[in-house]
Amino acid sequence: MAISKKPINFIVATFTAFVSSIAFANPTTDSVAVKNEVAEVAHESHNAAVGHGAEKEFNATDLINSHIGDSHEFHVADWNGHPITFYLPVILWTDNGLAVFSSEKFHHDNTGHHVASVDGQNFVRYNEVIYYADKFEQLKEEDKNAFNFDARPLNFSITKNVFSMLMSVIILFLLFTAVARSYKKNDKAPKGLAGFLEPLVLFVRDGIAIPNIGEHKYAKYMPYLLTIFFFIWINNLIGLIPFFPFSSNLTGNIYFTFVLAFITFVITTLSGNKAYWGHIFAPPVPKALYPIMWPVEIIGMFTKPFALMIRLFANITAGHIIILSLISLIYIFKTVAIAPVSGAFVLFMSVLEMLVAALQAYVFTLLSALFIGQAVEEHDHH
Repeated sequence: MAISKKPINFIVATFTAFVSSIAFANPTTDSVAVKNEVAEVAHESHNAAVGHGAEKEFNATDLINSHIGDSHEFHVADWNGHPITFYLPVILWTDNGLAVFSSEKFHHDNTGHHVASVDGQNFVRYNEVIYYADKFEQLKEEDKNAFNFDARPLNFSITKNVFSMLMSVIILFLLFTAVARSYKKNDKAPKGLAGFLEPLVLFVRDGIAIPNIGEHKYAKYMPYLLTIFFFIWINNLIGLIPFFPFSSNLTGNIYFTFVLAFITFVITTLSGNKAYWGHIFAPPVPKALYPIMWPVEIIGMFTKPFALMIRLFANITAGHIIILSLISLIYIFKTVAIAPVSGAFVLFMSVLEMLVAALQAYVFTLLSALFIGQAVEEHDHH
């Protein structure tokens, strides 16, 4: 059975998810603090070259945080002690209007010391959060890790995570546009890319949508279910590739998973029928228990998307932390003897994470379909 020859619904749904997810482009200090590791490495290399630098003890926490956190630039590699960096655009809405410049102006500094001057305004970057330089100096040390919106401009920058999200949207668009063209030219059994994707689309339809939403109502929600399945899966895989332009931890960002869970919550709430709302506000219990059941049912509406958010965030982030921790063992023990053992475990975990990447996309899509199905289910009352 062929999939639809018109992927416009899928593309529109993908774009909607992308636009909604742009909200997490403003990294805050509640997220994992990204240390200035690249600058430190370059500084240490320079000291070693001139012969007056002491060897700095390896810090596994900094390595892990620098990977699982967001960033305004990609560290591609090091060449002769100098970092090769792909700088991303910084887009700020300041007190004096829009300011756009390259993250290169921060010179790899992430500690709030280097001042970037743009159009008469001065900015500093501290743990990937951009502040006004003068207001940052006035903050106490404990205030630097709190929400200080008065001390910083609105940040709409293209960070690593946003870059990865844009790239995944483009990949989705190219994939399904190519599949649509293939179906227009070929009326027989699909082959090539279409032959690979069609079983996945049919799996989402026959294995997720129809059993949970129902045969008569599933089609309305297929564009969204297909979008989140492939969107999450592709971004999970992108995070497992450890080199530029990949390696971002998009699906391990709690703001990203919050937006996806919130979209599921909105669709579920707007799709709720009379039976769904009747079960919440008139549950099948004695009326004397209504004051107790109402808060329980309403809280239940929010715990479902909350579980979606935490499940995806925790599983993806945990996998990255385990792999990086295994790699760090080589530097912690300072011996190559442990390298084969560490490498074997890293290889095993990487293969396992490829399975987890697909599994988490499936679970998120399945639970979304289940919640929507509960909202549109018709109950028979006899």
